[in-house]
Amino acid sequence: MGLPVVCLALVGWQAAPPESLREAAQHSGMLMGAAARPGQLSEAAYAATLAREFNMLEPEDALKWETLRPDAQSFDFRQGDQLVEFARRHNMKVRGHTLVWHHQNPAWLTAGKFTASQLSQLLETHIKTVVGHYRGKVFAWDVANEAFDEGGRSGQLRSTIWSDQPGIGYAGQGARYLAQCFRWAHEADPDALLFYNEAEAEEMNRKSDAVYAVVRELRREGVPIDGVGLQMHLSTVPDVASISANIARFTELGLQVHITEMDVSLPVDGSGRASGADLQKQADLYGQIAEACLSHRGCTAIQTWGFTDKYSWIGSHSKKTRGAALPFDSNYQPKSAYQALRNALLKGGQAHR
Repeated sequence: MGLPVVCLALVGWQAAPPESLREAAQHSGMLMGAAARPGQLSEAAYAATLAREFNMLEPEDALKWETLRPDAQSFDFRQGDQLVEFARRHNMKVRGHTLVWHHQNPAWLTAGKFTASQLSQLLETHIKTVVGHYRGKVFAWDVANEAFDEGGRSGQLRSTIWSDQPGIGYAGQGARYLAQCFRWAHEADPDALLFYNEAEAEEMNRKSDAVYAVVRELRREGVPIDGVGLQMHLSTVPDVASISANIARFTELGLQVHITEMDVSLPVDGSGRASGADLQKQADLYGQIAEACLSHRGCTAIQTWGFTDKYSWIGSHSKKTRGAALPFDSNYQPKSAYQALRNALLKGGQAHR
C-alpha cells in the first residue's frame, strides 16, 4: 500500500537539500557573502545571482575614501547607499570596508601636507560620519585594513599617512593609532562589530604572529575590537592545517574570524580559460578552507571578493595571465568551486551550530 500523497510530499520536502549557497549557509548558521559593485546591479544576472546566493554583501570600493570623499568637506554616499538598500530589500547583512587604509585615498588627502593634528581631526570626522551614517544598517566594519607591511618587513607596522607620515599623533607608538580608530568607530555605532582585516596572515607566519600580538594587546587594554578578517587571496596551495590553527588562536581570544576576500586564481589561456585539473584543485581548496572555518564556532562568515569571473580583479592585476578565481564563471554558471563551498556548508552545518 502506497503512502498518501500528503506524506509523499512531506518526505520529499524533508529530503530536498538547500539549493543555493545562501540556503546552505543558513543551514550551517553561517554568513556567506560577496564583495559587490553598485554599477553592476543594473545587470539582471548579476543582481539576481547576488540576491539568490548570498546573505551578506560588502561594498568592494563604494565605502573607501576615494569614493566617499570628493573633498575635505564633503561626503558622497550614493554608491554605498545603493548597495545598502539592495541588501535591505533582499534581507542581506552588510559588512563595511574600510575606514583606515593606505590605498585608495583621494589626492587632496595624500598631497595635502596636513599636520598630525589636522589628520587626526579629518580621520575622526570621517570615521564617525561614515559609521554614523550607516548606524543600524552595517553590522560589521573593517575598521583598519592591511596595517602591517609585507615582504621582508612582514610583521612590522606599515609606514603610512595614518601611522607616521605624519600620523594622527601617535607616531612611534606602535598600534596606538589603531586603538584610537576602533574607539571612534565604537562611539559612532556601539552595536557594530569592529574588525581588523589583513592580507597574507592566513597561515601561522610572521605576519599573523604580529597581528595576533597586537589584537591580543588591544583586547587586554579594553579596545572595542570584535574580530579579525583573513582575506584569503590565494594563488598557491596553502597549509590548510596552519590556517585552521591560526583561526583557532584568534577565536580563543574571544574574537570572531571572518574570511573576507577569498578568491583562488588559476593560470589561464588567452581566452581566460583554466584547465579542468586546475579547476578541480581550486574546488578542493574552496571546500577545505570552508571546512577549516566551519570547524571553529568563532569563524562566522565566508566571503568571496566578487562572485563572478566576469568582474574579478585578478585578470587586470595579473595582466590576464591568471583568472577564473571565483565560484561563478563569466556567464554566471556555478563552477566546481561553488559545489565544493555548498557541500562544505551542508556538511559542516550541524557541527558548527
